[in-house]
Amino acid sequence: MHTSVTIIGAGLGGLTLARVLHVHGIPVTVYEAESSPTARAQGGMLDIHDDNGQLALKAAGLMDEFHAIVIEGRQTMRLVEQDGTVLHEMADDGTGGRPEVQRGELRRILLDSLPADTVRWGHKVSGTRSLGEGRHEVTFADGSTVLTGLLVGADGAWSRVRPLLSDATPEYVGTSFVETYLFDADTRHTGSAKVVGGGSMIAPSPGKEIFAHRENGDTLHAYVALSKPQDWFAAIDFTDASAAAARIAREFDGWAPELTALITDADITPVLRPHHALPAEHRWDRVPGVTLLGDAAHLAAPNGEGANLAMLDGAELGKTLAAYADDIEAALTEYEQVMFARNTEPVTFDGTEVVHGIDSENNTAQAMLKMLTEQGQQAT
Repeated sequence: MHTSVTIIGAGLGGLTLARVLHVHGIPVTVYEAESSPTARAQGGMLDIHDDNGQLALKAAGLMDEFHAIVIEGRQTMRLVEQDGTVLHEMADDGTGGRPEVQRGELRRILLDSLPADTVRWGHKVSGTRSLGEGRHEVTFADGSTVLTGLLVGADGAWSRVRPLLSDATPEYVGTSFVETYLFDADTRHTGSAKVVGGGSMIAPSPGKEIFAHRENGDTLHAYVALSKPQDWFAAIDFTDASAAAARIAREFDGWAPELTALITDADITPVLRPHHALPAEHRWDRVPGVTLLGDAAHLAAPNGEGANLAMLDGAELGKTLAAYADDIEAALTEYEQVMFARNTEPVTFDGTEVVHGIDSENNTAQAMLKMLTEQGQQAT
């Protein structure tokens, strides 16, 4: 393949694509808006699934590096009632297919696997335009430009590459996370540490839920989900940490204090994370010389699959480009057809029925336990 590849975005999907292309000897450059690999925190834990994310890492030749960053025991999951009762616990016996890693560590092993000059930091895209015959121009915020024969948008929800292919824009789906951290939890937040346990914990309820997991050491990372319009959240001053935490916690009046403490006792200012999504069957007609992967292509509300699917997109695109080295358009056509089909499949819980939405009357610990029980019966 003689056409170099230009990737916009150094997230997990873009870096996986860059690594697979590098493995196959295909030249690639990644442009990233962040000023450096450490410019911002990279988020919390990710469970990397054996049917998508791990397949991508195998294609990238990075399974040994991946196993070295897995945090043992974190696949343990608890279902907890609103009163703090642990209804069910699935222990991590080392045989699960979704080992947990820190997102930042996963990004690091991808970056370390690439030549030092692959990623060009501090390049924020301000616009893109077609030059015809499959060529495109990318303009950056500093006024510089780059011309490319193959452009890949791996630049997330608000992609600057997507308009070359589609008029679709993400829309608010009606739910948001409020994110918190509790540090030194085993000594400073003992009640919350006890209820979360050694892995992850979910306390579901129609229209609201609290999800938390234990990261490295005794740090607890919580996502408080609420089904509310954006105007409701806009009325909360998130620059006032205690007031914001108190307002969110009021939605959980009557819940066990060790659960609400995940909100009120946070060691950081609560962070609002609104959920947006592209249309479920978002797709586009083939446009020469450009495509998308990950959230740029199929943004969905958080469902545990986003990072895994982005990595799989990157790996599959890289392998397809290598296989069709003399026919880029054939490669892009095949990649997009497979991706479109894959990303319209309903999300299931390890092979059981479709996962209950947050607004469902079945979004309860009891209903989730039933789902898990049925899964176990099917397995036997």
